[in-house]
Amino acid sequence: MTTSTRQTQIDVDPDVPLVRITREFDAPPEKVFRAHTDPELVAQWQGPRGMETRVEHYDCRTGGSYRYVHSQGGEEYAFHGSFHDVRPSEVIVQTFTYDGMPDDVALERLVLEDLGGGRTRLVVTSLVDSFEGRDAFVASGMEVGVREGYERLDELLAR
Repeated sequence: MTTSTRQTQIDVDPDVPLVRITREFDAPPEKVFRAHTDPELVAQWQGPRGMETRVEHYDCRTGGSYRYVHSQGGEEYAFHGSFHDVRPSEVIVQTFTYDGMPDDVALERLVLEDLGGGRTRLVVTSLVDSFEGRDAFVASGMEVGVREGYERLDELLAR
């Protein structure tokens, strides 16, 4: 299954319980990386439109951790994880857990590719422990959050 919305491509692997997201940005890798690692910037673009993001902690370094909360209309959705490998402007390897499903932990690898001309391709691979967990992740509405979040990131990078 492949869903392409605007410039965001979301692929679900038929043989491995993973989701791969590919997105290009009109900004150099350094700028895209900073938007993924600076908690003040993360809070400005992470998640779907209409939701506010509160970053409780965000220590984006190898061995660091994070926790943030999306809120809207009195409802909150919290996420947390650990950073396993952080290489500036190249790669971030982290875990990702939705507090509402604490047993479903994804291992994520974000790779930034310099396309030249001030452009970057971001490829995010999320591996979960089962096809059922992967399918629940996709059915949760993550596509809307990813698509709208990256549109918001485009707006932030254009400033």
